[in-house]
Amino acid sequence: MNPYLDIVLRSVAVYVFMVIALRIFGKKELSQLNTADVILILLISNSVQNAMVGSNSSLLGGITAAVALFVINLIFKKIMMNSKFIKELVQDKPEILIHDGRTYFKTLAKLGITSEELQEAMREHGVEFYKDVKLAMFEIDGSISIVSGDKNMKQTHHKRKIHKTLGNLNK
Repeated sequence: MNPYLDIVLRSVAVYVFMVIALRIFGKKELSQLNTADVILILLISNSVQNAMVGSNSSLLGGITAAVALFVINLIFKKIMMNSKFIKELVQDKPEILIHDGRTYFKTLAKLGITSEELQEAMREHGVEFYKDVKLAMFEIDGSISIVSGDKNMKQTHHKRKIHKTLGNLNK
């Protein structure tokens, strides 16, 4: 087999594995990385490098793997845009956290969002009380969007800070 075709196939296999792993282990948590997350990503990239290029440590081998990853990523994004099934399989849906002042505590618990994190997001949006929140959503990118009943309120975007350890990735 052509050694560069082998690199392409290995790179595609690693990409598919990573998509599945992120779906299982909580890709929402990558919306804002803490130190442990950065270390994990660096270690994963180092551990899968040899799986992609094998014994080929040449510049062309590395570029071949990178091009394969860019191409498979482009193809995968196009497939997600055109296939509702694949998109739902890979990507979570937004979740309602507060609706018309009513807080959904079961949803917060399921997502691992503390009341302190929700209150922080509310403060960043200039909202003091739960009853003043028209809608709070946990978005697919891990952010919390809040719409208040105040028509003059400027809406902002809150990136959720993740407080976890390497052993607590299964959310």
